[in-house]
Amino acid sequence: MWPSLISKAKEGGLDVIQTYVFWNLHEPRQGQQFDFSGRADIVRFIKEIHAQGLYVTLRIGPFIESEWTYGGLPFWLHDVPGIVFRSDNQPFKDHMQKFAAKIVSMMKSENLYASQGGPIILSQIENEYQTIESDFGDKGPSYVRWAAAMAVRLQTGVPWLMCKQDDAPDPVINTCNGYRCGQTFKGPNSPNKPSVWTENWTSFLQVYGNETKKRSAQDIAFHVALFIAKNGSYVNYYMYHGGTNFGRTAAAFVTTSYYDEAPIDEYGLIRQPKWGHLKELHATIKSCSQTLLTAVQQTFSLGQHQKAYVFQGKSKECTAFLVNRNRTHAARVKFQNTSYILPRWSVSILPDCKSVAFNTAKNF
Repeated sequence: MWPSLISKAKEGGLDVIQTYVFWNLHEPRQGQQFDFSGRADIVRFIKEIHAQGLYVTLRIGPFIESEWTYGGLPFWLHDVPGIVFRSDNQPFKDHMQKFAAKIVSMMKSENLYASQGGPIILSQIENEYQTIESDFGDKGPSYVRWAAAMAVRLQTGVPWLMCKQDDAPDPVINTCNGYRCGQTFKGPNSPNKPSVWTENWTSFLQVYGNETKKRSAQDIAFHVALFIAKNGSYVNYYMYHGGTNFGRTAAAFVTTSYYDEAPIDEYGLIRQPKWGHLKELHATIKSCSQTLLTAVQQTFSLGQHQKAYVFQGKSKECTAFLVNRNRTHAARVKFQNTSYILPRWSVSILPDCKSVAFNTAKNF
C-alpha cells in the first residue's frame, strides 16, 4: 500500500512525507529486541519515499502522542526502577537516548539523511511537551534543554524540531500544531529559524460516542495560504492519509478508524473535494515559489477585515495574497489600482500581483 499512498500524495502536490517512529512498535520488549520487519520496516518506507522523489521529516519523539497506546512509549518502561517519564530523570533519559541513537544510527547507516544525499530533511525530538512542562517544576525546562542538546549531539546534519515548544533551545526549531497556525503561531523564537507548521489538522481524532469532527477543504486551504503569506516555510497535514488502529494500538476510547476525513482516506482512496482543492492550492503556491523565497514581504490594509501580503522582488517580480477575514461577508477591495471581490473568509493568490490564480473559498 505504501507506493500507492506516496504516489497519490505526490500527485496531490506534496513534497515531504512526515512520519512518526513508534518506540513501542519497534522495541516491544526490553533488551535491544528490536522489530523493524513488515509494517515496522521504517527504512524500507523511507527508501520508497526517496524512490518517488519526495523528502521526509522523521519524528523520532520518542513520545509521539498520535492517539496511540501509551503515546508510543513501550510498556516495559513502567517497570524501570525510579523512572519518571518525560522529565529530567536519569533512568528515562538513558532509555530515551538509547532509542533515539538507535534510530539515528540506522538512518545514517543507510545514508538516509539529506546531509548524506538521502531524503530526511528534518528530525523531531519530543512532542508537544510544553503542554505539560510546568507539571514537572524545574525538571521540565531542564529536560527540554537536555533533549535538545542530546538530539543535536547525534549529528544528523539536518535541523531538529520541537513541536509546540516555545522555549526550544537553539538551534532546535520550535513549531506549531493546530487548526489555525496562520493566526495563532507566535512565530519562531529566533530570527535564524524558519516558521514551521508541523500539524495542520485536516479533521480530528474520533472518540467512541462523539460526533465526527469535520473540517472543510476551504478552511484548510485558507489557513495554509495565510501561513505562507505570513512567511511560513513549511506546512504538514495531519493527517494527509487516514489510517487504521489495528488491535489495541489506539489510545483509550479512540476509534479504530483514524482521521478518515483526510484527503486520502483510511482505505487509501482519494477524498474529494479536499484532495483536489489542496492540489490546486499547492500548484499555485509552487508557481510563485521563487518570488516567495527571494522577495521581501510587505503588508497593506485593504479594509477592516482585509489585508494584502505582498512579496516584491528586486527584478519587479511580485506575488500577492489578498486576505478577507470576514466570516460572513464578501468584500470589494482595491489593490494596485485594480478592484477585486474577495469571498468571505478567503485568500486570493495573485502570482503576478495582477490575476487571481486561486481562491481558497472555491465552491464545489
